[in-house]
Amino acid sequence: MLLLAAAFIVAFVLLLYMVSPLISPKPLKLAGAHVVVTGGSSGIGKCVAIECFKQGAFITLVARDESKLVHAKKEIEKHAINDKQVVLCISVDVSKDYRQVENVIKQAQEKLGPVDMLVNCAGTSIAGKFEEIDIDRFSRMMEVNYLGSVYPSRAVISTMKERRMGRIVFVSSQAGQLGLFGYTAYSPTKFALRGLAEALQMEVKPYNVYVTVAYPPDTDTPGFAEENKSKPLETKLISETSSLCQPDQVAKVIVKDAVQGNFNSSVGSDGYMLASLTCGMSPVTTITEGLQQVVTMGLFRTIALFYLGSFDSIVRRCMMQREHCEKEEKTD
Repeated sequence: MLLLAAAFIVAFVLLLYMVSPLISPKPLKLAGAHVVVTGGSSGIGKCVAIECFKQGAFITLVARDESKLVHAKKEIEKHAINDKQVVLCISVDVSKDYRQVENVIKQAQEKLGPVDMLVNCAGTSIAGKFEEIDIDRFSRMMEVNYLGSVYPSRAVISTMKERRMGRIVFVSSQAGQLGLFGYTAYSPTKFALRGLAEALQMEVKPYNVYVTVAYPPDTDTPGFAEENKSKPLETKLISETSSLCQPDQVAKVIVKDAVQGNFNSSVGSDGYMLASLTCGMSPVTTITEGLQQVVTMGLFRTIALFYLGSFDSIVRRCMMQREHCEKEEKTD
């Protein structure tokens, strides 16, 4: 009986692997495609642009700092695979004025053609205790990290639906999958991208347009270095439980998943576990992906409980050390 059950399971899994390619989206060819990258002057955004350029894409870089854009353009152009490729730079704040964002996207499309893939990398981060973060930073963080992705996506979606093709990528964070100490201003903005992506994917899937949400871990970027300046001790210690990734490594994974039309994009074993744990009602690209999530959920939840316990322990130890130091100062 056990052998029969095992044989049935094996046959079922093999059937899923055979059927899943038939329902998966057709991969997007980047050769000759027009890729727009917001926040593309540094960090993950710049590395995404380089990765796409290496595969023959035409690139539009969007960021605020003109000098950084020029420097990034020169760096990206070194990776050209033919003399027809172009890197277009546009300086604009994607979080401020939708009409302005819409106009620059139109300019880019007039020069390089319709946008085949939009990668929303523009973002900012601040870490600190909830009551110590300036109240204005909460709204500004939502503007940059959420509306800064809404506006460019809104500007390209109609054309993508008309053409019956396209990819939109939202770069969230592992802090957009679970709330962590010190990220009360940052995490909600990255969680919001998940909700946007799920709702948008349901709208555009019939038009052969696919949405990807990327959840990179801590990545060695200028933004991460800036964030570390204000990061509480608890947040630093929790972050140290996982390794620091390089932006080119993260970019390769994001581009690969976006091209394939995968909804979730994660890096490393921790990222895979988090993606399975937090999948909820999110769409799947293949039947096998859904099966893997079902099978691994219980095990990953058990592992996650140990992680959560260690994080709580870190926070508690830091609180006790702080209180001890305060008592000693009062005694002195």
